[in-house]
Amino acid sequence: MKISHIEVIRLAIPFASDRTTPEVEETAWNAASPALKQMETLLVRLTTDEGQQGWGEGFGHLCNPVTAQALESLVIPLFLNKPVPESREALAALVSEAEKALHAFGRSGPVRYALSAIDIALWDLLGQRQGQPLWQLLGAERHEIGLYASLVSYNNQPEEVARQVQRAWQAGFRTLKLHETDYAAIAAARAALPQEATLMVDVNCPWTTDEASSRARQLAELKLGWLEEPVWPPDDIAGLAEVRRAGTPIAAGENICGDWGFEPFYHAQAVDVLQPSVAKVGGITASLRVMAQARSHGIKVVPHCFYYGAGLLATAHLVATLPEEISLEVPYIRFSPLLYPQLDFAPRMTLPTTPGLGFQPDAAVLKAHTLSHITLSAEANHV
Repeated sequence: MKISHIEVIRLAIPFASDRTTPEVEETAWNAASPALKQMETLLVRLTTDEGQQGWGEGFGHLCNPVTAQALESLVIPLFLNKPVPESREALAALVSEAEKALHAFGRSGPVRYALSAIDIALWDLLGQRQGQPLWQLLGAERHEIGLYASLVSYNNQPEEVARQVQRAWQAGFRTLKLHETDYAAIAAARAALPQEATLMVDVNCPWTTDEASSRARQLAELKLGWLEEPVWPPDDIAGLAEVRRAGTPIAAGENICGDWGFEPFYHAQAVDVLQPSVAKVGGITASLRVMAQARSHGIKVVPHCFYYGAGLLATAHLVATLPEEISLEVPYIRFSPLLYPQLDFAPRMTLPTTPGLGFQPDAAVLKAHTLSHITLSAEANHV
């Protein structure tokens, strides 16, 4: 069985977040931005010469056109007409071969995101070949997982932040994450929630080490589950280690370059929680390596996930292999329409039991919301 053609599908679906904050006229560089009106994703679909299909997703958002170009020009030609892997080892070898061929173009950024998408799709096909849902193929014993609500930004408006966390709590979410930076807004959320609620904050790399340390000391009294990516640049390992000593648990990982980039974080004791992002780090293969390394160093892993395509479902399968208390991050928004049923977020998710990833997008929704769609075939590319 060989890969006969690969499609790259960029789509955007509107969503609602129930914001009452004023409209913000800015470029939505961050997926939690108030300026964002629809959520983009970049899907790939691998089809074999026997008609089987595997789905993947690459990062992401405003970078999608660049990742799509990397797929079309560089990455996809390396996989067309290649045999579909029959084992985990064969899959890892195939992806590694492509990595080596592409090393001159950088080992992170859009090329890595493109490889992540292909890797996820290959795992989907592998699960189908072996007749196992992905969670089972990965060794998980559970196929129901908890979700935590990752709220969008509310412009540091304390009253609005308090209202939104109460709304999420009433919907049944017991673990919540903010995207705010001001102490007053974060404290308002903590005060609006029962003591048993777990609250985290993702600040998206805004501060110097000194400023982040000061903020972490101030936030310590709020007993956050973690403070996520507090320093600029995001790979300032020594800075993160210093901030961690201020008394608030630190999380990072979505912006680390490849699975090899996590190693210095272990030795520096820079974080309490590692957050590999499946559509950025190198797919499922690289995520599994990060998770194994973290276990050997006794560091907690909670995968990052602010996606809604095949990447979200791939992350869900990975979460199923982790301890019961680890939950899947989902954006606390309402999509309209739903691309697939699991996007109707509730506090718990039951994973598909069909072989592979179980990603089955609604064809009508896919067609109605596609921004661009290209297909490369082995025959057309003379592979």
